[in-house]
Amino acid sequence: MVLRIVGWASTFGRMTFRTRLALPVACYVVLLVSALQTLVVPVVADIRTDLGVSVSAAGWVVTANLLAAAVLTPVLGRLGDLHGRRPVMLGVLTVVLLGSVLAATTASLPLLLVARVAQAAAFGLFPLSIGMLREELPATRLTGAMALVSGMLSVGAGFGLVVTGLLMRDGGDYHDLFWLATAMTAIGLAGVWSLPRRAGAATGRLDWAGAALLGLGLVLLLLPLEEGNGWGWASARVLGSLAAAAVVLTAFVLFERRVTHPLVSPRMLGHRPLVVANLTGLFLGFAMFAVFLAVSALVQTPPAIAGYGFAATVLAASLVYLLPGTAGGVFTAPLGGHLVARFGAKATLVTAAVLAGAGFAMLAVLHTATWQVIVGALAVNTAVTLGYAALPALLVAHVTPAETGIANSVNSIARSVGMSLGTAFVVTMTSRNTIPGPVPLPREAQFVTVFVAGAVLAVLAAVMVAWALPRVREAALTPREVEADEVLGAAGLEVPAPR
Repeated sequence: MVLRIVGWASTFGRMTFRTRLALPVACYVVLLVSALQTLVVPVVADIRTDLGVSVSAAGWVVTANLLAAAVLTPVLGRLGDLHGRRPVMLGVLTVVLLGSVLAATTASLPLLLVARVAQAAAFGLFPLSIGMLREELPATRLTGAMALVSGMLSVGAGFGLVVTGLLMRDGGDYHDLFWLATAMTAIGLAGVWSLPRRAGAATGRLDWAGAALLGLGLVLLLLPLEEGNGWGWASARVLGSLAAAAVVLTAFVLFERRVTHPLVSPRMLGHRPLVVANLTGLFLGFAMFAVFLAVSALVQTPPAIAGYGFAATVLAASLVYLLPGTAGGVFTAPLGGHLVARFGAKATLVTAAVLAGAGFAMLAVLHTATWQVIVGALAVNTAVTLGYAALPALLVAHVTPAETGIANSVNSIARSVGMSLGTAFVVTMTSRNTIPGPVPLPREAQFVTVFVAGAVLAVLAAVMVAWALPRVREAALTPREVEADEVLGAAGLEVPAPR
């Protein structure tokens, strides 16, 4: 990462003023995406206490954001293609700014959820930024720029955890986090405003009806998972919501087959390699947020009351237990590129699943010492980073160049839904059969169940990738070429055909 920054500094003198702005602006807004994603994770318990709501209700502060992101990201990417990246990025940042101000000033859970949905628009900044770089930078500079911007995802996640810990170290007000998000978003707006205007590169129209159907189907799917404890798992509301989700999502697939410019190509949903890749992406998203939320809640639990935990502050939970895994992504992301180049995407993905299983298994068995929790969380987060590095290359190996952008867009949705499912599962498990007291606390066995479930899913993911994917000859790429393909693919953009 440092070498790339130095290399870029030596070439900036030969670029125009507008071109010089493209890279730092892209780095900053992508860092903002990750920071907004992780700022709230360590303070869910504080939000629950302050608003006087249940654990499951507070969990929607994270779930609503991820769920909206799953729908908004492909919509915003398509709008950028149609109307140009700069105006769409300005619109996104304006919505995020308004959402951050609302979150900073409200004491109402419904309004906070509205604000978090507005902040979810930030997820679209990553593909929009990559598209902007492709427009502004020469081909000889593009690969290094995209790699640097991709690394900002890990840097931003770590930054969000550090800032949260610092602001909350003395029992601070979580509203300050949203005021910080407001200031950061305003800076991003100023940066994007300085970029040149470019016309849209695509024609056609946006599939608003498809986006509405997808959003409704995902809400109906996740709502009973969040509220199952309170409603009763065999209740009419839970079973009715799940049945309605199946109907709406089926209608979405049927509808997408009939429109000229679908939000998601239904042809991508039945191709076996893509089904495997999307299920694996679903697992990786699940693993990422399951370990975030479970570890954060576990270490903040007071052992004097619950008989386990560390009574850690939000600062300690962020900096000591979670930061090593997210900050390590700066180094493990390039490692993923080298593993894909050397052994192939399939082998790298199997390795990532096995490592995630080992991390979850360690957390299930060993969580009584600080180092045990740190190592277990680090293993899971490293596995997620390696898996995310391998998925775009895996997709490239199994689709034609013309289908690459579509395939990665579907996979991006799968990862976001997996994050939502991970959040819903942790909230469900930690809010049932709690230890009585002024503040209900989950029992240790409930955390063990979360970690065991993660380990089992990791094993299933490894077996699925190893046995269900057809054996194909993967193109020989250099680590630098793999790294470029990872960023393009993760942004849902077309990846060049192998030479």
